[in-house]
Parts: sequence; C-alpha cells; structure tokens
Amino acid sequence: MKNIFVIGTGTMGLDIAQVFSTFGYNVHMFGRTPESTGRALAKLTKGLNKRVERGKMEREKADAIINGITFTNSYDDAKDADLVIEAIIENVDLKKILFRTLENICPETTIFATNTSSISITEIASATNRPDKFIGMHFFNPATVMKLVELIRGMHTSDETFAAIRDLTVAIGKDPVEVAEAPGFVVNRLLIPMINEACEIVQNGIASPADVDKAMQLGCNHPMGPLALGDLIGLDVCLAIMDTLYNETGDSKYRASCLLRKMVRAGKLGRKTGKGFFEY
Repeated sequence: MKNIFVIGTGTMGLDIAQVFSTFGYNVHMFGRTPESTGRALAKLTKGLNKRVERGKMEREKADAIINGITFTNSYDDAKDADLVIEAIIENVDLKKILFRTLENICPETTIFATNTSSISITEIASATNRPDKFIGMHFFNPATVMKLVELIRGMHTSDETFAAIRDLTVAIGKDPVEVAEAPGFVVNRLLIPMINEACEIVQNGIASPADVDKAMQLGCNHPMGPLALGDLIGLDVCLAIMDTLYNETGDSKYRASCLLRKMVRAGKLGRKTGKGFFEY
C-alpha cells in the first residue's frame, strides 16, 4: 500500500495527509476548489516552516513532506489509489455521494476509509459495491500528534481489510484500537457528552467557561478543559456528534445543550472561527 488519496482540506484532512507524507507515502489531497487546496498548502507550509524555525524539524524533511503531497481538485486522481480516506463534514448523505462517485473511479482493490467520528460505517459503506473493503479510520485532533486511531468495522468489513489497515496504522506511527460499530465509537461516546455537560453548566449559571475548565484541569488533571477542547474540536462537530448519538440511541442523556446549538447557529465554532467559548 503506497498511494493514499485524502478527501477534505480541513484540519483533519490536512493533518492526515501530512502524517502519511511524513512516512513516505504518495499522497493526493482533494479539495473542491483551487482556493481550498491553495489554503491547505499555505497552512501546511506555514506550520512546517515554524517547526523548522524552532529547530524541531530539518528543512529537508519539511520540504519532503510538502513535496510528497499533490493537491488536486479532480476525483480522477484517485484512479491509482490503494487507500481513500474521507475527512469531510459529518453528513452521511454527502459521504455516501462521495464514495458512490469514487466507486466508478477507483480500482476494485482500493480500500475505502472514513474518518467519521460518529456515523455508522455500515450505512456509509452501503453506497458502494465494496462493503468488505470499507472501514472506519478515526484519527484524533491534532492527527500529527495524537497517537490513537480507532479502527471501526462495518457489518461487512473483511478480516483482510481490517488487518491491512491495522498494519498501515502501525506503519505510520499510530496505535490502533479495534472498535465495534456503535454510535460515537469509544472516545467520542465518552468525551463529547462531557463537553455537552460543560455547556449545560455554563448555560445554567453554575460556573463560567474559564472556571469550568480550571476545575477539570486542576481537579481531574486534564491537560485541557472541556470547553477549550470543544473549541479545538469545533463546536459544530461536537453538535453533530451529539445529534448522531441522540438520533441513534434515543437516549435523553445525549440531547444536545441548547447553548451548544445556539453557539453553532451564531457561527461561534471555536478556534476555526476565532471565537467559541474563548477568543483566539
């Protein structure tokens, strides 16, 4: 497995592409417009240049990572892909349309993977003719740093596909965990409701955002408070995961906080917009 096709020029897609390029894989990164791929390249270059300036990376290595990624606006460049990884927004219909399109471009041997943080792998795979070669490959933000990758089997994911992706995950320096298909998988089923409850605490006037985070950092030894973490993840992503958990389980404990929904509607999504519970 050598040729990787990454879809989505947001934070996760760009980080995933960088990880694979770092380990010498040939990476194509798809964005819908020249503007989106241009922004992604600029962000990648800026981030790597900072590492070089701080003495954390050699110039030659940074250049090799950048040169190892080909930015494209055409799905046709997936025609030689060994693996496609999708990292677009949490919308099941858009994901299904995407993979249905790639079904007619990629070889039959290509494995399809989704970086979804909560959506059913089986449902997304149903849009393809290769559900046995479909798997969840959930990286964590920032993917260039975080070691964990949740590997989620769909109902039809073959043992061969799982083994190939598990070995690939190890080859790029990550630690895989096998997860059965369930809403939110493991990490987000625990983490996102905690962030949601932190929103409830603020909404009910129990504590300020700063004090909520301070309490969890000093009281539970968390490196980052839940609201700052929500800002890092993206409050829109947190809301989408809560809605998926609630819709899939019907359990009221997964009902999204009204404050979380209001902030998303107001465009206060966290770091990506410069303001969420905190300003950036």
